Amino acid sequence: MPSRENLKFHESLSIEGLLKIARVKMANVPDYRAGFCEYSMTNVLMSGLAVFGLKYPSLLQFDKNKDKTRIRYNLRTLYGVHNAPCDSTLREVCDEVEPNYLRPIFIEIVRQAHHAQALQEFAYLNNSYLLSVDGTGHFCSGKIHCPECCKKVYKNGKIEYYHQMLGAVIVHPDKKQVIPLYPEAITHQDGSNKNDCESNAAKRLLPSIHESMPEIKFIILQDAIGADGPNIRMIINLGYSYIITVIADDQVSLYEEVQKRYLAGKVTEFEVTGEDGITRGFRFINCVPLNKSHPDILVNYLDYWEVKNDIQIYNHQWITDIELTKENVSAIVRAGRSRWKVENETFNTLKNLGYNLEHNYGHGKKYLATVFANLMMLAFLIDQMQEHVCVLFREARKKFSSRMALWEEMRGLFRSFYIKCWMDLWMAIIFEWGGGELAPDSS
Repeated sequence: MPSRENLKFHESLSIEGLLKIARVKMANVPDYRAGFCEYSMTNVLMSGLAVFGLKYPSLLQFDKNKDKTRIRYNLRTLYGVHNAPCDSTLREVCDEVEPNYLRPIFIEIVRQAHHAQALQEFAYLNNSYLLSVDGTGHFCSGKIHCPECCKKVYKNGKIEYYHQMLGAVIVHPDKKQVIPLYPEAITHQDGSNKNDCESNAAKRLLPSIHESMPEIKFIILQDAIGADGPNIRMIINLGYSYIITVIADDQVSLYEEVQKRYLAGKVTEFEVTGEDGITRGFRFINCVPLNKSHPDILVNYLDYWEVKNDIQIYNHQWITDIELTKENVSAIVRAGRSRWKVENETFNTLKNLGYNLEHNYGHGKKYLATVFANLMMLAFLIDQMQEHVCVLFREARKKFSSRMALWEEMRGLFRSFYIKCWMDLWMAIIFEWGGGELAPDSS
């Protein structure tokens, strides 16, 4: 364990700095309320961020705690919240906030990390960053719904209302941390009679990311839903590269052409057996027409398999615009396989490791479900950035077998003690708080 003297915050990306970015940007969120408001928009939104930052299991529990002297003090010193609203007010105000107004917070955090070279460890191919894109659900009900809900009608007449979001996270094959960008809501779109979907959400999200972060070069990782002409053409027009999963049943003409060239001996194939006893095979070919509908879109096809003890244990195929060679196919495979980090390290963490993504904190009549999902993703971004750059966070994390145990310790100290600053909180966790005799507050 480092000495106390060596435990210092990152110069620009400490949690104090990241929360300051959030407060500054939240002050720019338009306030639709007229006249005097007891709770400022910044206090309301920062209170919501505190709920998800501290992983409160419900708004009701936060509401019961917020008026205690210690909690009020800690909300002020740690989150800059001078007057926290009750749970109903928090829901009412957030319900009217357009989710896109929260995007500048994500953008500024990622930009600062990029300018501070803190993202350099995530650079992979040609100094680009792997951006894994995928969708997930965060609300589903047969009764509760709002105008933003998508709707599914079953054959038996049963109706299911739901919200989904498209996530985009910077990943690296060798890193457990991910850096989430702002999500795109998959919700009912004004003027449309059809449900929104991942493909349409990607058409909105990727151009928005390019516009807001033009200095960052991405390689887009997608599942098979992205292997269509319009999506690939959009990615190329944005100046990005791609590595996309393909499946034989979905890409018949592509696989027919690959098979034809394979039989003609125009495919490069080789295998390598590692010290672990696994034989890794690569079969690739460049410049194959995507399909009959888009023969002008030429893709590079890569088939990869693993065999151990004469049994195939893995097989997957991708298409990419990156020219494939014997020297780079292994790196392309590792990049393609890291797409799963958007599901495992992101959505699984948000759903099962304390963030409670699928818990209904409040659905509202307008934007509430989406705003809460964005605030939860923002809390996750702050945590992931801390785990990446902050030695204090990492040392605190080492004290516990799981993240959930760390969250519980944080909430316990937050409820029980006056905490002057984040440094004191992390130090108390790392070196264990001194305890002492309980005494009534004399302030």
